[in-house]
Amino acid sequence: MRWRGKRKSSNVEDRRNVRVSGLGSTAGSSGMLRLLPMAFKILGFKGTAILIVCVGAYGLFSGNLTNMLAGIGLQQSTSTSVSTEPLRESAKEKELVDFVSVILADTEETWTTLFQENGQRYQEPRLILFRGAVKSACGMAQSAMGPFYCPSDQQVYIDLDFFDQLKNRFNAPGDFAQAYVIAHEVGHHIQNLIGISEKVHVASSKLSKVEANKLSVRQELQADCFAGVWANHANNTRQLLEAGDIEEGLTAASAIGDDTLQKQSQGYISPDSFTHGSSIQRVKWFKIGLKSGDVDSCNTFIVH
Repeated sequence: MRWRGKRKSSNVEDRRNVRVSGLGSTAGSSGMLRLLPMAFKILGFKGTAILIVCVGAYGLFSGNLTNMLAGIGLQQSTSTSVSTEPLRESAKEKELVDFVSVILADTEETWTTLFQENGQRYQEPRLILFRGAVKSACGMAQSAMGPFYCPSDQQVYIDLDFFDQLKNRFNAPGDFAQAYVIAHEVGHHIQNLIGISEKVHVASSKLSKVEANKLSVRQELQADCFAGVWANHANNTRQLLEAGDIEEGLTAASAIGDDTLQKQSQGYISPDSFTHGSSIQRVKWFKIGLKSGDVDSCNTFIVH
């Protein structure tokens, strides 16, 4: 990617020198957000975003949202402790921080433009860098969960060590594969702003587990499509991509399909337990957004 020398986002907060231990709490918390309705209405989604779960990469890589909520412990606790220490970083980490900041800035450019085209103002998310564990408005999270987005504080959380896992564990190397992960989490922010997250949350509470999983899949596939929309604009407007970048993104999308991960972890595939979509589905919807660059093309909630 041609990212060096590009504008860096001012919305990156570095908490890598903060050490957190114990369980966090968000019992009763909610985020009352001013929604930004866009030209398209997916299933008439509108309203106030009150979703307090973390829609992120733990479910995206190794489990579902229910398991994730149980794992982070959304309950009152007094055992959490926070301390700070001098920040130590390698040259590789420093470059990754710069990279993440540039990619976030580029997503800001794309979504600011798309929102403005619909007469709306884009509310930029913050991106929190952490090591080991972090406290968010959604609760306590550990690095093993991977990157995630917390709707309650409108922040994306990333431990930079995850990018090594993306390369070594998921066999998805390359800077564009890393950018795809960031853009996917920003895609959840878009869903939060326009009310989709809330509507999915409410609908899921009235469905069986199998049907709720299917709805979760559609939500995740839409975030993939939104990542593709960003990539389209990053390439066509700012020529950010180089030869081979798209292939890196497609490899990453395929590597984190539910079927691929289940086959690797348990040796068999259970479609009813999918929460993020198969490898084929994830690649398909990323490519749809990439080809069109149009948010309206990302209506994954239409039953095909």
